[in-house]
Amino acid sequence: MPQTFTRLLADEQGDICWVTINRPGDRNSIDSVLMAELEELLAVVEQTQTRAMVFIGAGDTYFVGGADGVEMMQCDPEGARNFSIRIQKLFNRMEASPLILVAAINGICFGGGFEFALACDLRLAIDTARIGLPEVKVGIIPGGGGTQRLPRLVGTGRALQMILSGKLYSGADALELGLVHQVVPADSLTSEVVKILAPIFRNPQQALSQAKRAVRAAQSGLFSEGLQAESEAFSQCFKHDYFKKLMCRQLAEGTLKTTLPLPGWICREEKEKE
Repeated sequence: MPQTFTRLLADEQGDICWVTINRPGDRNSIDSVLMAELEELLAVVEQTQTRAMVFIGAGDTYFVGGADGVEMMQCDPEGARNFSIRIQKLFNRMEASPLILVAAINGICFGGGFEFALACDLRLAIDTARIGLPEVKVGIIPGGGGTQRLPRLVGTGRALQMILSGKLYSGADALELGLVHQVVPADSLTSEVVKILAPIFRNPQQALSQAKRAVRAAQSGLFSEGLQAESEAFSQCFKHDYFKKLMCRQLAEGTLKTTLPLPGWICREEKEKE
């Protein structure tokens, strides 16, 4: 990968790009430079054959320890608004990526770090992780989408309790609350990431990307708008021939049967290619 990053370490291995958030001296916190580098990396990797991006924190203590407090402390109200919009833009960009994004939470994950994880599609945490949105304890509130994504994940009542208390949750509690998909021992985190992605990778990429797009549409707007987004994503799948080839093969093998008359051309192209 020709790009040189100051806050990220990227290692492409087959279907997976492993990305280390590399600010160990600053809790792997998110600042403006890191935001720009993450957006650049996404744009680059999306042009490759990589199918998933897995994020992990440098060191043994933090996954991502919030947004950069030194940068935020210099904000006046207008600057704080702009910082919030900027980090929200990054997380929206992550959600919109056709890649499968995985947060491999290998330590403390709070504030902007948990908002970062919420923007990922899958979240695995080690059993000693600490996870939550403690912003009220320092006199602010979540500003990277936490007040919007968390209620959609766990419900309004539970999200309010979590945000108003500022409590950090253990890996086991986070799993019970539905904040993460799986909790694993620290020494098996990467292998469990590979294991959870394996059955996903058996499916065609265009279907994964469109499924992700349709499900994300359920998080905002009206139900009818979500249905529209689903129909559009469904139609985009038919720009690829994976489904047609599979049906033709099953018809030829006799595993798929129909009493409906089929036009003669429907599987002719596939037969001619054999």
